[in-house]
Amino acid sequence: MARGKLRIYLGAAPGVGKTYAMLSEAHRRVERGTDCVVGLVEHHDRPRTEVLLHGLEQVPRRELPYRETVFTEMDVDAVLARRPAVALVDELAHTNVPGSRNTRRWQDVEELLAAGVDVISTVNIQHLESLGDVVESITGVRQRETVPDEVVRRADQIELVDMSPQALRRRMAHGNVYQSDKVDAALSNYFRPGNLTALRELALLWVADHVDEYLRQYRGEHDIRTTWQARERIVVGLTGGPEGRTLIRRAVRLAEKGAGGEVLAVYISRSDGLTSASPEELALQRTLVEDLGGTFHHVVGDDIPTALLEFARGVNATQIVLGSSRRKAWQYVFGPGVGATVARESGPDLDVHIVTHEEAAKGRGLPVARGARLGRSRSTAGWLVGVAGPVVLALLLTNVSPNLGLANDMLLFLSLTVTAALLGGLLPALASAAFGSLLLNYFFAAPLHRFTIADPKNIVAISVFFGVAVAVASVVDVAARRTQQAARLRAESEILSFLAGSVLRGETALGALLERVRETFGMESVALLERQSDVDPWTCAGSVGPRPVGRPEDADVDMPVGENMALALSGRFLPAEDRRVLGAFAAQAAVVLDRQRLVDRAEEGRKLAEGNRIRTALLAAVSHDLRTPLAGIKAAVTSLRSDDVEWSEEDRAELLAGIEAGADRLDHLVGNLLDMSRLQTGTVTPLVRRIDLDEVVPMALVGVPEGSVELDIPETLPMVGVDKGLLERAVANIVENAVKYSPDATPVTVSASAHGGRVEVRVADRGRGVPDEAKDRIFEPFQRYGDAPRGAGVGLGLAVARGFVEAMSGTLSAEDTPGGGLTMVLTLQAASGAGAPGPGVPARAAG
Repeated sequence: MARGKLRIYLGAAPGVGKTYAMLSEAHRRVERGTDCVVGLVEHHDRPRTEVLLHGLEQVPRRELPYRETVFTEMDVDAVLARRPAVALVDELAHTNVPGSRNTRRWQDVEELLAAGVDVISTVNIQHLESLGDVVESITGVRQRETVPDEVVRRADQIELVDMSPQALRRRMAHGNVYQSDKVDAALSNYFRPGNLTALRELALLWVADHVDEYLRQYRGEHDIRTTWQARERIVVGLTGGPEGRTLIRRAVRLAEKGAGGEVLAVYISRSDGLTSASPEELALQRTLVEDLGGTFHHVVGDDIPTALLEFARGVNATQIVLGSSRRKAWQYVFGPGVGATVARESGPDLDVHIVTHEEAAKGRGLPVARGARLGRSRSTAGWLVGVAGPVVLALLLTNVSPNLGLANDMLLFLSLTVTAALLGGLLPALASAAFGSLLLNYFFAAPLHRFTIADPKNIVAISVFFGVAVAVASVVDVAARRTQQAARLRAESEILSFLAGSVLRGETALGALLERVRETFGMESVALLERQSDVDPWTCAGSVGPRPVGRPEDADVDMPVGENMALALSGRFLPAEDRRVLGAFAAQAAVVLDRQRLVDRAEEGRKLAEGNRIRTALLAAVSHDLRTPLAGIKAAVTSLRSDDVEWSEEDRAELLAGIEAGADRLDHLVGNLLDMSRLQTGTVTPLVRRIDLDEVVPMALVGVPEGSVELDIPETLPMVGVDKGLLERAVANIVENAVKYSPDATPVTVSASAHGGRVEVRVADRGRGVPDEAKDRIFEPFQRYGDAPRGAGVGLGLAVARGFVEAMSGTLSAEDTPGGGLTMVLTLQAASGAGAPGPGVPARAAG
């Protein structure tokens, strides 16, 4: 049975119209006669979406009781029994109610696809598993319902449902997305213009990468080598010389001229000779290109122009940037150079830029030995010189200079043998020596034109000639082999050096490492496979390239890593000598995978430990700090309700005052707990406005005893860009903490001053102070230094204050008060400059 096809409508945020587009597509298919049913669609009381459900067959949902409430989920069994051609399944990342057939809705979809049912579904970009951290940093909200990226990438069609942030906010304001009572909160939190713009960019980039991947796969399947200039992709050829940084910056400027430009810097290490690339310079250039938003690639190639062009065409590049040659004019006798060769062979689909630089024409030194792999052209030339050369030389000597003498003739033939050895190696030189000996005997040693030698001296001379020729050929061949080995070891050492550098830099991206393996060995795809035991099936821990294999035995090259892990490569067979470097890559891939998993587990453990610590502190707060005012309130109320005692008006007033004080303490404690919870979940969203400090700070002192604070806030201070409510709460917590620790009859000083573009609020007390090693610790949740001399709390005041201040782009620190005590320094950005936010305009969203 053929697997069904999956079509996904991808959106940047709720409300862009994914479900509407899915239902519209369903109506089009029904009109064409396709058997299409609704497996599950959530219209969320949106009238226009709900109207589109009319006329479509809906499979009844399955009802599931959970925690005394009945929920409905898609009935997978009913859809499979109905067996439609197409099923609509909304919200792919949804988590099913406990008791469902599968935990996640995308698993339900996988069952439908396996049964041959085509599925149309929807998903938002924030629900992709790999983007969870990015979305949380943008919106401050962690998505709990996610879908693996691979599930979405395997879709046969992905269609982006796009809408500008302004249009989406208008749609929400008109009540087309959420109910009217939820619109204001949504617009001021998750659906802020900045959030929507960033999410939209994420969605566009993700779809663009998916399209790029599909395009590479299509070009590979159809063996298309020409460049399709869908977008500017610029390849920078690096030599390891100092001009590389100039080339990188020039390429980045070229990429910035077009939308979506991409820069790929590539260093090709020669495998047919030694190179003089500087590892330090290459490391600097790699850092530079990555800092500028590009990528660095290392490729091994026998012929540098060919390898560079193959790499450029493989990544569908549109331009190549090369530097002017550093060779001097006389050095061009050894060849036209890389730049000229690339420009000549690039064809009409690749533009080649030759960039001048300060190192141009300053010389690169004499060319190094290049006898590692002689190649077909040099071998052919060696055989021509070794076989045809003696014949031509014999004809010239007999017809042009017949009386040079046997010694001179031998020297000329010996020069041909040496030339043949230099060009073609041992075998052409041996052929030249043997053939030359016969020609010397036949044409130049008496008796002439006979293969006999009358003079014993000539026998010795020809024998010495043959021996010297063989010796020279052997020496040249050994030198070529040694050069080949040195070149290969140099190439391997460069690769291993980059690999070791990635370890030292702490690079833990498995995909990047596998991509480097694919580029280094010129493979189509690379996959890291693993299994739990010898009887379990192989699973893919990571892969790059089209059509990665699922088993090591299906690969062209496989490199075992331990007993239950293997690196599988497809594209071509590798020689045995390459497996040493491949083994190093495989071992590093296993280390990277283990490191990723350890980091994930450590992060999970850290979150669990933090959660346990906070829960323990909360329990302590509930058991002591919250129960203390409750006990006082309970005792006062019980006394007032007692019929056995006749309370005077003064006593009743005192009991009521105690109840009010206890309620205020409870309100303060619960408020701090709720504020800390908001900070922990990242849901604090300041509304930044331009205000004067003398409007906020006095309001923050309402809860402190009269006369316990001396205020010094000059009216000449510049305005600050803050959230008035958050700043008031932060200052109130700081002042209350200072009053609590300050001695009796010693007021706390609250002063403010301006310093450049900053405004400082200083709250100084005359208490015991705090040691330097504890100054940072007092800002942690549920931390109190020593015992509060009076009052109570759960140790959240300063933690909440710092969280609020940092949410407004300020800082809160502690320092010693001259003469004893502690001073809290609250630093805010002045809003008097031209770039300050205007009234009512959110400057940033924290959390």
